Amino acid sequence: MSRKHWCINEIDKTLACSVADEFDIDPFAALLLVSRGITDGEKISDFFDNDAMLSDPFTFIDMDKAVERINRAIDCDEKIAVYGDYDADGVTATALLCEYLEMNGCDVVPYIPDRNGEGYGLNCNAVRSLCESGVSLIITVDNGISAHSEAEYIKQLGMDLVITDHHKVGETIPEAVAVVNPHRSDCPSEFKHFAGVGVAFKLVCALCGDDEQALSMFADLVTIGTVGDIVSLTGENRLIVKKGLEMLENGSSLGIEALKEIAGVSGKTLTCSSVAFSLVPRINAMGRMGHASKALELLLCDNESLARSLAKEIDFANVRRQETEREITLQAQKQIEEKPEMLNNRVLIFSGENWHSGVIGIVAARLVQKYGKPCLVITDDGTEAKGSARSIDGFSLYECISSAKHLLTHYGGHVLAAGFGMESRNLDEFKKAVEDYAKTVDMPFARIELDCRLRPEFISSDILSVIDALEPFGAGNPQPVFGLFGMTLTGIQPIGSGKHLRLTLKKGTTTLTGLLFGVTQEDFPYVQGDIIDLAVKLERNEYMGQVKVSIYIKEIRMSRTDDLLYLKSRRLYEKILRGDRLSKKEADFALPERQQLADVFRFIRNSGGWKFDTDVLCYRLGGDGSNACKVLLCIDVLCELGIFRKEGESVIPDNMQNKVNLEDSSLIQYLKKSGKES
Repeated sequence: MSRKHWCINEIDKTLACSVADEFDIDPFAALLLVSRGITDGEKISDFFDNDAMLSDPFTFIDMDKAVERINRAIDCDEKIAVYGDYDADGVTATALLCEYLEMNGCDVVPYIPDRNGEGYGLNCNAVRSLCESGVSLIITVDNGISAHSEAEYIKQLGMDLVITDHHKVGETIPEAVAVVNPHRSDCPSEFKHFAGVGVAFKLVCALCGDDEQALSMFADLVTIGTVGDIVSLTGENRLIVKKGLEMLENGSSLGIEALKEIAGVSGKTLTCSSVAFSLVPRINAMGRMGHASKALELLLCDNESLARSLAKEIDFANVRRQETEREITLQAQKQIEEKPEMLNNRVLIFSGENWHSGVIGIVAARLVQKYGKPCLVITDDGTEAKGSARSIDGFSLYECISSAKHLLTHYGGHVLAAGFGMESRNLDEFKKAVEDYAKTVDMPFARIELDCRLRPEFISSDILSVIDALEPFGAGNPQPVFGLFGMTLTGIQPIGSGKHLRLTLKKGTTTLTGLLFGVTQEDFPYVQGDIIDLAVKLERNEYMGQVKVSIYIKEIRMSRTDDLLYLKSRRLYEKILRGDRLSKKEADFALPERQQLADVFRFIRNSGGWKFDTDVLCYRLGGDGSNACKVLLCIDVLCELGIFRKEGESVIPDNMQNKVNLEDSSLIQYLKKSGKES
């Protein structure tokens, strides 16, 4: 796991006290609000107001035109197609609008394109097929804002088009009867962060003329799609999702209930997190591994037996998705093992032959977590290459990929996620273009934001009700992350067949137990007696009527290390290995001294090798993290001289008998030369 920059929110405690007094809320809740910048009276009231009103849907530009055309189609018994997308956002948006139109007696046909055969958005073959079936009006949900040529084709065929979308708007919009998108520069709607299903919901609100009725009917669908698309859970989204979680928990449609049952969450308290990790992946799985029409059929199903059968099919698709994702992730990691110099690149690009295009986006997200850099994962069939990318805060994938648009057949996305395609022959040039773009920007570090430092003795079941009051959590309102600092590690116990760890931690007279998932004892670099800092989440654990606090560990670091100094030092190391031009100051700073080489040699020799994170090695050698560049260069020099060897991520003592001359190292020579020339 890559080291992140720990960013602890600064809190004005005096202001937090004032907020607690003025709004009569728990002081700790006020502290968390202030740490997130929620200090305005109106924002605080809206945050806790369960009776807030939805905004007028007609503040969306073109909403009146969309409603007029759809109502005319309803009155004239026209055949309407709802053209959606294959992810949870697009599927729920399609289900929502189809259900509403069917309730109003419409002849409506849903259409979701095949991810592999058709790709995202409108396509002319599908449009022609819909026209031949008698469709006279196409309504898009969660797509359409970039479909200029397809919109023109729809017009040529004599059909009408209404676009509802939430994606980035280009310089021009397609020609259509109505284009409903909050991101249009001329759209006066106040809230802009709807998912595609959110925009479809606002259309339904406008059509039925009763926001509360629409919310009571469709809040569950809007919640699943909104959580699945990871849009900001602020403003209206927060209001809708609050209602939707209640609806999901207390009883939804037959299809959703069957999905809850197969996912193992029936009868349980539902949060955005549980929806995101149980319901959303299963809906997405059908679009990734088969066809999303099965997920749509489940959401619209009114037969209990059929709903259970469809839910089982969807669950099986999710299992296959997990297996495929795991296999491709291992193949991508193997590319790093075989070519470790890849890790020195600013952006990591992985490509494989005929990787499953339905899961490469998830793989990219996992690789970002592991390596702490923007990652692009590309599947290549020899003729066409398709890619999916995920980023870290501060690096725009959309801008990065746009810089290579002359090489692409299609692309789209936003700051943190994007998709693209190209002819296979352009793949090498594309990789170079991405790295060239990355050279022009100040690359950020992966970050973890902590709401506040937490004293261990303050952790009790009482704190959970305060945290619960801030629900729902998600993008824009993440689940709180707390810092436990200066904790002594007193126990390490494997759990879950050895795949996870239970850590015992002590500070003063307080002893806590924390859970660390996905790390075995063999791969855990810390030992009993280490003084460590931890970034943790606190969650409710109910068993036999008792409520306890579960402490989930997200990140660990040695207490004396400075992660920012470490990250900067490590970045200098990468710069050296890439062969970039160094300043004299950088070259002099990086050049290992003989004593440092000796210290690294002795420590790794006496330890029988080293296979853990470099930041822990820096600590063991007495550094604060700023010595990372020199420590890594010492290892490389010792490997170059045949004293150590690398096997994957491990450093192994090798030939320690022969005397060596440090001046024989090309790295030492390069750094000395760089220091003189700069």
